[in-house]
Parts: sequence; C-alpha cells; structure tokens
Amino acid sequence: MSNAKERKHAKKMRNQPTNVTLSSGFVADRGAKHLNGGGKPFRAQKPDPSSGTPRQQPARVAHYSPPRPDVNEQSSSKVTFKKKGGWKAGPEGASQEIPKYITASTFAQARAAEISAMLKAVTQKSSNSLVFQTLPRHMRRRAMSHNVKRLPRRLQEIAQKEAEKAVHQKKEHSKNKCHKARRCHINRVLEFNRRQKKNRWLETHIWHAKRFHMVKRWGYCLGERPTVKSHRACYRAMTNRCLLQDLSYYCCLELKGKEEEILKALAPMCSIDTGLTFAAVHCLSGKRQGSLVLYRAHQYPRGMLGPVSFLWKAGRTPGDAPESRQLWIWLHPTLKQDILEEIKAGCQCTEPVTSATCLPEPLPTPAREKSPTKPPDEKIGKKRKRRGDGEDAAPIKKFVGDGTRDAHQPRSWSSPATGIVVSDLTMEINRFRLIGPLSHAVLTEALQAAAVPTEGEDTEDTPHRWWIEACKNPDRVSLHLRQEAVFELLGGITSPAEIPAGTILGLTVGDPRINLPQKRSQVLPNPEKCQVKPTFLSNGFSEMPGISEFSYEEGKCTCSWSCAPWKPLSDQTDDPDNEEVRQLRLEGVPAECAHSFIWNHAICKSVTENKMSDQDLNRKRSELLVPGSQLVLGAHESKIPLLLVHQPGRVTGDGRRGWGSGWDVLLPKGWGMAFWIPLIYRGARAGGLKETAVHSQYKGSPSIPGDFPDCSAGTLFAEEQAKTLLEKYTRRPPAKRPNYVKLGALAPFRLPWEQLTRDWESRVRAQEELSGASSRSGGESGSLGDQAPRAPSPRRAPRGAGGGGTAPSGSREPEEAMDTECPAPAGTERVPGQDARGPPFCVLRSRAALKQLSAWCRPGSGDGRAARRAPGRGQQELSPGARRSLLARFPRALVWVSLALPGKGSPEPHATICVPAEEDLLQLRRDPLFPGPQEPKHSDPFKSQIRRRSERRGRGKGRRPPGPAAPEEGPAEGAPAPAPTLGLWPGPLPDVTAHCSRALLGFVTQGDFSMAAGGGGALGFVSLTGLLAMLSGQEAAERGLVLLRPPASPQYRLARLAVEV
Repeated sequence: MSNAKERKHAKKMRNQPTNVTLSSGFVADRGAKHLNGGGKPFRAQKPDPSSGTPRQQPARVAHYSPPRPDVNEQSSSKVTFKKKGGWKAGPEGASQEIPKYITASTFAQARAAEISAMLKAVTQKSSNSLVFQTLPRHMRRRAMSHNVKRLPRRLQEIAQKEAEKAVHQKKEHSKNKCHKARRCHINRVLEFNRRQKKNRWLETHIWHAKRFHMVKRWGYCLGERPTVKSHRACYRAMTNRCLLQDLSYYCCLELKGKEEEILKALAPMCSIDTGLTFAAVHCLSGKRQGSLVLYRAHQYPRGMLGPVSFLWKAGRTPGDAPESRQLWIWLHPTLKQDILEEIKAGCQCTEPVTSATCLPEPLPTPAREKSPTKPPDEKIGKKRKRRGDGEDAAPIKKFVGDGTRDAHQPRSWSSPATGIVVSDLTMEINRFRLIGPLSHAVLTEALQAAAVPTEGEDTEDTPHRWWIEACKNPDRVSLHLRQEAVFELLGGITSPAEIPAGTILGLTVGDPRINLPQKRSQVLPNPEKCQVKPTFLSNGFSEMPGISEFSYEEGKCTCSWSCAPWKPLSDQTDDPDNEEVRQLRLEGVPAECAHSFIWNHAICKSVTENKMSDQDLNRKRSELLVPGSQLVLGAHESKIPLLLVHQPGRVTGDGRRGWGSGWDVLLPKGWGMAFWIPLIYRGARAGGLKETAVHSQYKGSPSIPGDFPDCSAGTLFAEEQAKTLLEKYTRRPPAKRPNYVKLGALAPFRLPWEQLTRDWESRVRAQEELSGASSRSGGESGSLGDQAPRAPSPRRAPRGAGGGGTAPSGSREPEEAMDTECPAPAGTERVPGQDARGPPFCVLRSRAALKQLSAWCRPGSGDGRAARRAPGRGQQELSPGARRSLLARFPRALVWVSLALPGKGSPEPHATICVPAEEDLLQLRRDPLFPGPQEPKHSDPFKSQIRRRSERRGRGKGRRPPGPAAPEEGPAEGAPAPAPTLGLWPGPLPDVTAHCSRALLGFVTQGDFSMAAGGGGALGFVSLTGLLAMLSGQEAAERGLVLLRPPASPQYRLARLAVEV
C-alpha cells in the first residue's frame, strides 16, 4: 500500500513549482544558498525514503537548516514531528536547532518568491484541456464550448483569454468563392475527362449521378435505379403515362454501299425461318424498323451472335443517289465485337479508312498535359495562375468516347471487292426511349418543327448554313411541311400502340431549350386533337370494333390493349383530319416522310459544333425586355435533324397486346441534355437499367444478354453473375445461409443448360430402348406418348413402364439417390463421352416450330378463344412422328416459355421448372386450391468431408510435424480443385433431371410478382425434348401444367406454361 500511496501523492504534487520543495525534515547543507534573514542557507531538500511512515514520508515542509551552530544563535530547542505513536524526534532522530531571530527584509523576499511561485502554479495550465473541461462532469454544459457566460464567474476571464487565441479561431474562407465552387476541381472538364478513361459517361451522366445509383457495365457508367422508391411509379408511368430512358450506350454500325452487295453479304448471317430479314419489303423502303437474330455465316440454328435492330435509309429522296444505300444496325454493347468482326468478314472489309469525321483527335486529359515549367522569377510556394486560362486560350473539349473500343482503333473499314464501307458510329448518335401512352403528348409538347426561313430574313451570318441551303430546294421544303403535318397528327392518337410497329418518321426541329417551361408539369393529351373518347368496359380490356387485326410479320401491331377501351365518336369519315389519323393508324408514315438529315455525317458534325451554349442562351434570355417572354433567335436558332422510331411493345401472347409501346428519338451527339431536360419538364419519369429489365419481363421478351445463353455474351454474363452470387453466398456464415445440397438445388448460381439438354436426350433414348426391348419380347407395347417421362412419386421407386425417374444408369430409389455418399463419380463418368459426341445446345427460334409448340401447350378446354384459333392455323396433332421430326431438326434445343402462377407464389430467378407427378395431378383434381407438393430433405454427404478437412487444416496451422503431417493432407480428393463450400455441390454434377423427386424441365431466368398480370409471372427456358415428352404424357385438359420451386425453398407451386409467339 505504501507504494500506491506514494504514487498517488506524487501525482497530486506534480504541479508544484520547481524552485520550492517541501521536505519532511531539516538537513544541513553547507553549500545551500542563504535566503533567510540570519544569513543561514535555505534549501529545498528531498525526502528521505528511509525515515518516517509512508503517510508522512512524502510530506514536504519548508525549513531552515544552518550549516553549523552559531554562538549567538544557539538554542537547545528541538524540532519534533507528530508521528504514529506520539511526538518523536526528527527524521534522523537527532535534535536540530532553529535560529532565534531572522532578518525581516531577507525573510520577506524569500516568502515573496514562494508566494509568486505558488500563484504561478495556480494560474498556469499544466494540461491541454480547456477551462470548461476541468470542471466536474455534473457542472459541464454543452454551450460552454462557445459561450463563455455559461461558465462560473471565476473561470470566465480565463476562458475568454483561451477563446481569443489564434488556435481556436475559425478559418477565414475565401470571399470570392462559394462553398460549392471551392470544392470543385480547378478545371472541371479535364477532371471529367480523366474519370472517363475506363468507363465512358453518357451525355446525361451528371444528371443521372445526382438521382440514380450508378453502376459500371459494359465499358460505361450507367444509372441502375433511382435513389427514391419508384418501382410502382415507374410501372404506372409505363402503363398510363410516360417513362424516359437513355439508351445512348447502344452501339450503331453503319454499312454504306450498293443494296445488292449489302444484302448478299448479310444473307448468310440470318435465316428466314426466324422471321424478317434485311430484305423485308417494308424495312427495305426505309419506312419501318426491323429486328432479327444474327448467326455466324451458314451456322443456323447454332453459332448465334445476338439480336439486332436495323434501319434502312429511305430511298427516292431529293438529291440522293439511287445506287448508294445506308444501313444502320443497332445492337447491345456486349454483342458488338463478335457482330462487327463477322460483318467485316462477310463484307470483306479489311482496309481501315482514315476520315476526319470518323477519327476524332484525342482530347486533352490531365495525364497528357505537360507540367508547366517554373519561371525563375516566381517564388516557390506562391500560387500562380494556370497558363492559358485567359480569354485567348482555346477551350477544352468535352470528352465524348466509346466505351467498347480503344481510342486509337479505326472506326471505318472498306472493301475494294464489294465497295462496302463499314463504320462504327457508337456514341455518335444519342438514343432516348419514351414508353407509355403519353409519349405522343410529351413529344408534341417538347418538340417543334423547324421554321422555314423567309426571303426577307437575314441569313448571311448564321452558322446554320446547311438548313438555308436545304430550304432553297422546293421539294425538300414540301417534304418538311408534310413531315410536320404527320408529326402534328400524332397528338390526335391516344397511344403509340395504335401505330404500326416499327414506323419511322424523320423530322427537323428547333432548339427545344427555347420553349422550356418555367417549372415541371404533367402534360395531357389534347382533347381537341383526339378523335376518340374513353369507353371502359366491365372486363377492362376488349377488342376495338372497326379496326381489324394485323399480323406481326407485316410489321403491324395487332389487337392493341390501349386502343381497345376507346371507341370512335362517330363512324363518319368526312373530316379530313379523322381520315388522315385513320390512314396513319392503318398504314403508318409514308416512306418519303422517313427521310432525315441525320444520315448525313457532315450535317450532324455542323449541328454539334455550332450548338449555342447554355450560357449564351441564358444571357440572351436575361436580356429580354419582358422577363419570361418567348425568346426569338430567328436564323441563329439551331436546327436539329432527328429520327422518331416506333417501338411496338408487347407483341406476343394473347393478352395486353401493345403494352409498353413507345418511341425512340435519335439525335446527333452533343444535344443529349438539350433534349433530356425538356422531356423531363413535360412530365416524363426517368428510368434506369432496372426499369429496362422490368419492361422486357412484362413484355415477355428476353433480356440482353442474360436471356441469350447460346451466345458468347450470354455465357460471359452467366459467369460474372455466378461469381457475384457466390461471393455474396460465402460472405454469410453457414448457419445463416441455405444449404442447397439438402434442398436438392444442384446449380443455384449458374444454370447448366448444356447438361440439361444432354440428360434429357439420354433419358428419352434410354426409354425408347426400353420400350423397344419390351415390344420385341412380346410384352405390352404402347406408343411413345404412353411411355413419356413422368416424375416419380416420392414414396415409391419409379417404374420402367412409366419412365418416371429412370436414369440411364438404371432404376434406383429416390431415397437412395438422395442418401448416396458420393454421387460425383457417376456424373464424372457420363460427362466426357456425351460432350465429345453431341453437338452444343441451341435455342429454338423457328417461328413455325414455335407456333406448333404454342398450339400443343394450350389446354384442350378452358380457353375458348385459343381453342377456336388453333384449328384455323392448320397445326399438326401431337404425334410421335411430329415429335421425332422436330427433334431431328433441332436436337438439344431450348424453348423460351412464359409461366403464370394462378395461385400463391412469386417466382425467383434460377427457380426450377419441373414436371408434375401423377400424385400431384390427382391431388389437383380433388382439390382445386392445392398449393403444391414439397421436396423431401436431401442428405449432405459432403458436410463431414468439409468439416474433417477444416479440422485437419486447423491442426496443421497449430502444429506442424516434420514428417507425418504432409502425407495426411496430400491424398485429398479434390486437391487440384478449389476447396469445396459447405452447402454447395462440389465437382461434376449428377443427372440433373432425376436428382429431385420431380423431373427437372428447365430454369427461370426472369421472375417476380407481375403488377401487369396481378400475380406471379416468370420467363425461362425448358428443354425441347423434355417439353415434348411432358406434353405427350399429359391429358388434353392438363397440358402445360408445371411445377416451380425456388432454389432456397422445398415448396413447389403449380404454374401454367405457354409458348408465346
């Protein structure tokens, strides 16, 4: 305890002045300085650790110790101290004498020095804490840090002195810059160019970055979803209003040359079996946009490259050469490299073309700038102005590049043999998409046709000479006026779904920033222009009388959902406007009205370079005499050529035809924000990549590139998605994540399409051999349809006649298949041989075959309209011969299907599509509200192996024996492979079709609750072989019934499968 008390006392006395030390006794010191009045030395003596008790030992008392006794100042008195047990002598136990008298002046000086030292110790702060921090905690207040009057009065003066110090003063901000300007880079354009080296920005990037969650995809920085909760709001915009998206990241390839040579070069890359080709009549004239799927030359139905849309430049326009044609091919950025190389090989374009319009000069970035040399007369550390920042400095250009190619790579290639020139126009044209019924109202309000210059107008100093020269031709002026009239007619049509699919309208408009409203508002269709009135029926949707259906092959939308609830005011067609609107609905825009100056690269370059900046436009607007009045620029107003391309929306299935239709606006680069803001101010809601996926899902169309597994882009997307999902799965501990091995999910992250088609082919071949052997032996023979595969019962073994769970290796109980210790070797034996012999899988895209499958998937009763339409098309019956012929043409094929859940359940991506067992159908007949069966729990044979391996690894880390430890870890089964993950199936997969109690048919790629259908909906792929086998084994009333099961749930849900064409 003595040491602790000494430390405590020393801590308490550490702030005492150094020139005064209190001691516990008097020790003579001859060399001490004489400070007392009697000439005796005064000394601050250290305490003696050997004397006194611990309580008195650290005590220090100022004393006077004379070096030797004086005769005149002798005294027999002794200094005693009160110690434990009574009064005793001093520390040394010897008597010490004190002087009888002192000198007053000397004594006063000594005491004054001690008092000043004491006052200095009291007033001097010995720590870094402030005054209010020295108070007890119950007396502290938050306001004491900035308000001195909150402190006690005795401390206010000290606190005021602390506050006046320079350390506690706030830093003075610059007077000439605001807070936002001080945070900005010294040169914002250079900084933005530097940040676009890896991922390019769209022209609307800054606007999106403030309102969207940005992601880096495909070499671009794109907006994924809004930061606000807007899922339902975006759906309402697509359904009832208008949704706006920036699709400028899509790539555009231009082919220029003779029409015959272009068609000859592109003919081997497409097939008429899949639908329209580049030689379609409506598309070749330039009045319609076409879409198709490209394949490698002469490799259909395999070797798929990807889906594209194409536009032909309208022919027979004034001033155009008839023998030269232009073709634009629009495609997703993930498909660009493969398709560009295939087109260059087909067109024999190998020589790069150097053109000023195609090869822009490299723009400066901070990395390319040379560091300025320091002049000798400038001081080091002094700020100097950036050289070249004055009025004479050349402005730095904004970086506009392509994220899918190198900046130094050529953009154009020519062929001396065919005369075709292939150019890459990526990021040269902006593309905005408007979706929803109010697209017409938003376009007609935001855009106004360019004014034709009059004779008296001064056009000498205008930078837009191309428009003046074009208006000198009377034919071009009349064409422009006709295009303006057609554009005005769009305001009289209530929905884009009433326009024929793929309609193209060319137009030249004025600067949309001039007519920008003061604040954002919601536009509505003009009732004076609309020739129809709303008449909603009881069911909400019905066919519109008076308008016939048009086939999709002819490029016209059929049975539009949006035009169905509307009926005409009268059947009279005497009104010329009504007749023109009816003609526009039936035939679309005339071919000559599809002409646009946007096809001319020189004009587009002039429009981009001569654009009036926002600063100059706002300055002119501020100079108006009447604030808020219309700004008239006259000949100095920019004229922008653009193309309006109609998007058909939903074109498959029987319900909601035309949902999601809209318009695409193509305009030159540099004008993105000038058009984006006016469209937003007219009530259009912005959407991102998430809204694009939802739009494609509700339309029933495959999403790019995830729903194209037979192309290289789809394979790469699946690998990246599997890696992302696996990282997310392994971040959770084993107790907080599902065990997919016990749930029976073999591939929850990456879908094994190749193995699915291969296993179904082996399964059907084994059943055919079994049925042939039984028929030769004299047993009961049946058709292939009677021996179709059906999922076995979870309680009994599958029978050979039914073929429920029979695998090629032989029949086995489902429980034995689930409880097997290591089924991986069986799968390993079957995989290499099948891969070596069989062809790769493909996706069935033949329209004739898809129509046949669509008729076979419809139930025999229930849907009267579908049953009536099927016989009229002359479809074949589901017979073994028809099945064999279809499988011979498309072996190992996948079929794109849509699934609808009539009851509970919301499907998820990567959910399994299974064949219902006989017990499930019997239960459904007895109970129409049957929710579905459940998958029995599987055993995890790899759990013990993974735990033993982890235990051995833990023991190896703790201790490392020199000899025996190495052989134990060596003979692991998967030594070269990565360590297995608990809950996932390691190594090669077994038979995916017979692993669970219900036979696996396919997988879901898009699935969620559909607000358009009011229930669960999904899209995915199934094996063609398995689909035919399932349909042949089902009754007519139950055709198309399947089971859906998410990877992390054992619950199956009943769903209706359909092949929509």
